[in-house]
Amino acid sequence: MTVQTANPLVQVLPEAAPFSEEQRSWLNGFFAGLLSLDNAGVTALSPAESAAMLGEADDGAPWHDPAMDIGERMRLAEGKPLKRKLFAAMAQQDCGQCGYVCETYSAAIAEGGEARLNLCAPGGKDTLRMLKTLTEEAGSAPAAATPEVTAPAPAGPAGRSRENPALATFLSRRKLNGEGSEKETYHVEFDLTESGLDYVVGDAFGIVAQNDTRLVDAVVALLGARPDADVGGKSLREALLADRALGPAPDALFQLISYVTGGETRQKAKRLAAGEDPDGDLDRLDVLGALHKFGGARLSPEAFVEALDELQPRLYSISSSCNAMPGRISLTVDTVRYRIGSRLRWGVASTYLAERVNPGDKVKVYVQRAHGFGLPEKPETPVIMCGPGTGIAPFRAFLHDRRATKAPGKNWLFFGHQRRASDFFYEEELQAMKDAGFLSNLTLAWSRDAGEKVYVQDRMRERGNELWAWLEQGAHFYVCGDARRMAKDVERALVDVIAEHGGRSSEDAVAYVALLRKTGRYQADVY
Repeated sequence: MTVQTANPLVQVLPEAAPFSEEQRSWLNGFFAGLLSLDNAGVTALSPAESAAMLGEADDGAPWHDPAMDIGERMRLAEGKPLKRKLFAAMAQQDCGQCGYVCETYSAAIAEGGEARLNLCAPGGKDTLRMLKTLTEEAGSAPAAATPEVTAPAPAGPAGRSRENPALATFLSRRKLNGEGSEKETYHVEFDLTESGLDYVVGDAFGIVAQNDTRLVDAVVALLGARPDADVGGKSLREALLADRALGPAPDALFQLISYVTGGETRQKAKRLAAGEDPDGDLDRLDVLGALHKFGGARLSPEAFVEALDELQPRLYSISSSCNAMPGRISLTVDTVRYRIGSRLRWGVASTYLAERVNPGDKVKVYVQRAHGFGLPEKPETPVIMCGPGTGIAPFRAFLHDRRATKAPGKNWLFFGHQRRASDFFYEEELQAMKDAGFLSNLTLAWSRDAGEKVYVQDRMRERGNELWAWLEQGAHFYVCGDARRMAKDVERALVDVIAEHGGRSSEDAVAYVALLRKTGRYQADVY
């Protein structure tokens, strides 16, 4: 499909619109693409018309960009209604981990249907603090402007939401990396038979993990409490294992410490609770680190547990097809381990899946339906998939599903990682699909093999002429992986390919990608 654009492209946004040059260029291209669909001439919009269009189209939100700093997003949202300010404070990834997408989560808070402000896992403390500030400011507004509080929506059937998980049986884990890899990645499988759950490719799988017992026991020891101390009907140890997050220390914990200490210690705790970093060690202050730093604080188990955030489920892209493998589900999981200072840290769910759950164990899980990420409705539609590292997960699912349903459309996979010898996930099955002609193109990029570093976006530019031809044939383009770097680099490469091989200006190429996104032909699953 060819996108018709006015020639030459004129400025759609007024000069007074409060955007950077990069944002102005993107938005001008986007609106130009929309306005020229009927071959009408493009004329400049008035400030009121621009504002109206921005208010109606999610894609037009100038802050809906996960690579943009929260401070810049909030500046762009100045003067907007509460719902839009809350939207700007979100992580802008539409990852679904909160059970919403960014816009619906912000709307639920603004309208009073959601009281939890700490559900945005990618946004972390910055987002939580901003949401608290915005809701507190709204709470001081006149009663007529304060949203009416409504009851939360029902949890729904078991396994269909984070509020009501089901039980699935853990079957197995298989390491995907070879000798010499710097990563630790597993193919993980669950049996869904007893849960009755199903899914479609593109969905995500929620894991309700437990904290590492070693970390929990260290926290209990530093707290100076008995592991079996009663906390709301559970033992302290049980509550810390299953219910409370032990990652970055929350502001509420520092606030609690400030209540039970005095002098300089109290002032430091208060400053930390306000988001400051008086000693330059905030990046090391997880819950255990905070207890060590303020070793003189005497905290009751009940108050301590109440000050901690809830342990949140983790979402993973599904790497299997229900059509190809009924009753089972698989994930492709990078195990997170890193060091801060002298201490080793580890991801909660990734290490739970890598070492703490055993075959036959029952695990609380749920299926998170995809938000605008899935295969085309027409099986003959070609698909181009770009998924380096664990970003291959949904595209392995796509391929298995297309093969199981005998979809006739062409398939092209861009995959990359560090080293071919040790990091080529699912090499045998992908090569078999390629040899059979089912996988039309398998384009690989390795960033740590000898020679110049090569990434998937470099391969896209190298294969630009063929990539452009597929797009003109109606192909859908997909990307999965890191939101801040890889996904942005892939989108830039796609714009470059369209400009070079489609004979378009950079503005027209941006408009072309914007139209792909608008029509569901460009879809991203980023985190």
